[in-house]
Amino acid sequence: RAARSPKMMENKVFLSFTFYSTILILKMYVVAIITGQVRLRKKAFANPEDALRNGGLQFCREDPDVERCRRAHRNDMENIFPFLFLGAIYSLLDPSPTVARIHFLIFCVGRIIHTVAYLLQLRAPTRSVAYSVAQLPCFSMALQILLATTPYW
Repeated sequence: RAARSPKMMENKVFLSFTFYSTILILKMYVVAIITGQVRLRKKAFANPEDALRNGGLQFCREDPDVERCRRAHRNDMENIFPFLFLGAIYSLLDPSPTVARIHFLIFCVGRIIHTVAYLLQLRAPTRSVAYSVAQLPCFSMALQILLATTPYW
């Protein structure tokens, strides 16, 4: 007989949130790896010990391509971390699984497109449109959380 899964794992919305959140975290790891690879390729290190190990102190410097990767990563942190909070709380509100999945999917796809547009320097307004579209489900979830919790403030 199979062991009974924990209550949380029976929540379809939470499972969907977990799936998309994990994809986004993995995407952030990929951006970090890309940043490191660009640093190595461009010989632009943030720390003297890394520069010394890779050719000398003259390589302890900034590079525009490395900075672009860092900005993409920072933008992820500014947007994905709030999504993780909002999505987790939203999952507890017992929303429609289909509607919730659409929220999570839109955010995830928007963030992936945003990163691709950032790193590949795609023409404007690709990146800003992807950013804006990804914000819509976050605002929707935040509003629903506020509406559900307003009676308790």
